[in-house]
Amino acid sequence: MSRKSPLSVAIIGVGLVGSELISQLLSLPSPSPFKLVSLSSSKRTVFSQDGLSVTPESWTSTLASSASTPDLVALAEQLSTLPRAVLVDNTAAQNVAEVYPEFLKRGVHVVTPNKKAFSGTQQLYDEILKTSKESGARWLNESTVGAGLPVVQTLKDLVATGDKVKKIEGVFSGTMSYIFNEFSTASPGGPAFSSVVRIAREKGYTEPHPADDLNGADVARKLAILARSIPSLQSTLPEGYLSVSTRSLVPDALASVASGSEFVDRLSGFDAEYEKLRDEARAEGSVLRFVGVIDVETGIVKADLEKYPATHPFATSLGGSDNIIMFHTERYSPRPLIVQGAGAGAAVTAMGVMSDLLKLVL
Repeated sequence: MSRKSPLSVAIIGVGLVGSELISQLLSLPSPSPFKLVSLSSSKRTVFSQDGLSVTPESWTSTLASSASTPDLVALAEQLSTLPRAVLVDNTAAQNVAEVYPEFLKRGVHVVTPNKKAFSGTQQLYDEILKTSKESGARWLNESTVGAGLPVVQTLKDLVATGDKVKKIEGVFSGTMSYIFNEFSTASPGGPAFSSVVRIAREKGYTEPHPADDLNGADVARKLAILARSIPSLQSTLPEGYLSVSTRSLVPDALASVASGSEFVDRLSGFDAEYEKLRDEARAEGSVLRFVGVIDVETGIVKADLEKYPATHPFATSLGGSDNIIMFHTERYSPRPLIVQGAGAGAAVTAMGVMSDLLKLVL
């Protein structure tokens, strides 16, 4: 039996995740099922239909020396001339996400950790579904939720095999996980909320501006992605994550603060409010966790600060910036299927992207 020709891979985005993916891709044993044909940063691009002659050590200089600038539609045309090709988008860019249909309709697969296309407007999401169905090209997005954790595929498998998903709940944000694991425990007292946020920022767990985590939007995007994998909810979020009921933990008085450092400094003025919430939860024998919930039976999709008993897995099983997701289904009842582990980091996110690439060749 003749061996399939290698899958041509075009990578957009060479930051932390992109660099790690390139390293993983170029380190596969020979013969590799992949052929790296293109690399693109925000300012430069390089393409060779025969495959780039690069190593894990040389690709950065090859890209830096290129005089060509990125053109997404032109790249889609170039890839469409190859026997088997895939676009890997490692950016978080909206403009890249909006061009996925151009690749799909040309028969080019799309693999990405970029949440924008799958948590944005219903119109873009439907266009992705339509062009994929018409051309047969696939889109895979495991790393959009939980980095390398098997969350998206697990849900798709539950649905595809006929299980009835009743409810999904979890701690979907590594940042929020760390903050509330430190801030709210079963023990009396505890650190000030602002001090936990400050330490989280210093450790690199938050975005440069912590409000980008505390506003709950990241969790809302992940919920939109998962909800759209459930047939009965696929069209219930017309504006994607903006249609998710989301509780922001950013004080109204700090909503317009542009500097991340100033935000953290001024957050201490609201510590008493967060401490009151913690004390109320502790009085009930509970802890606070910022969770995402998809209640399929009621149609409720929300990102909110909730109380959980001190004996609940969300209180006892989490450490550091772990994610934990529970799938309550007809088959997995009364005990849910639980997925837990590191939900952020370049290495595990790139692993999730690589696992999607392998699904296209195995």
